[in-house]
Amino acid sequence: MVGPGTPPPPPPPAPSIPYAYATEPPAPRKRPHPATGTARGHFPSLPAAHLAGLTDRAGHLAARLTPRASAGRVLDLTLGTALLIVTAPAITLGALALALRRGPGNVWERSPRTGLGGRVFTLRSLRTRRLRLDLLSRLPQVVRGDLALVGPAPLAPGDPRAAWPGARQWRQELRPGLTGLAQVRARSGMPWDDPALLDQHYAEHHGVVLDLAILAEAVRTTLRAAPGKARSTKAHLSDTDHRPPGYSRVD
Repeated sequence: MVGPGTPPPPPPPAPSIPYAYATEPPAPRKRPHPATGTARGHFPSLPAAHLAGLTDRAGHLAARLTPRASAGRVLDLTLGTALLIVTAPAITLGALALALRRGPGNVWERSPRTGLGGRVFTLRSLRTRRLRLDLLSRLPQVVRGDLALVGPAPLAPGDPRAAWPGARQWRQELRPGLTGLAQVRARSGMPWDDPALLDQHYAEHHGVVLDLAILAEAVRTTLRAAPGKARSTKAHLSDTDHRPPGYSRVD
């Protein structure tokens, strides 16, 4: 009991608060998304994060394919421009000769073809096979980017060969070629040199080294062919009996 004049007792001490509750709990650490490397919290929903993952994968794929595609395009521009400058006089003379002989409307043959990315373009060729001017007259389209010097055969829109299993994808990823593996090998007439199989083989192994080898073979084949005379290289089975004398099936 406190008497008069005695100061009141001090208030009781406040209860102690544990350290873990004295401060705010730390914010949870955001883990990077496994597909994109970006924090999940940056996207409002899972579909947005999935879309970002697809975008990153497409960027990585484009980064891997761009150097290879650029090297082929550089080859088309440099060598295609040089060939166009050299052959321009012959192409011009051939066009003038056709105009005088057949009329101005019968000089060029125009046909739709499916190119890179499924884009349809008009393939223009001189209406002649002499000196391969029909192919050389397509060089402006190589420089423009509709064609490549080497590639699969250009197909018309709706061609059933473009819908074969696996062909739709690689045909949209490659420019059709002025020449190609199918053109330089299909003349052998061998069953394994089917043009469709050769185009698919080129699509799986295409590159600058293979392009140069195909161009060299195309030039060699053109120079070796006799002018004005078709050369048949198709293989035939022989009817001659080549068995040695005294041959027996039992042996």
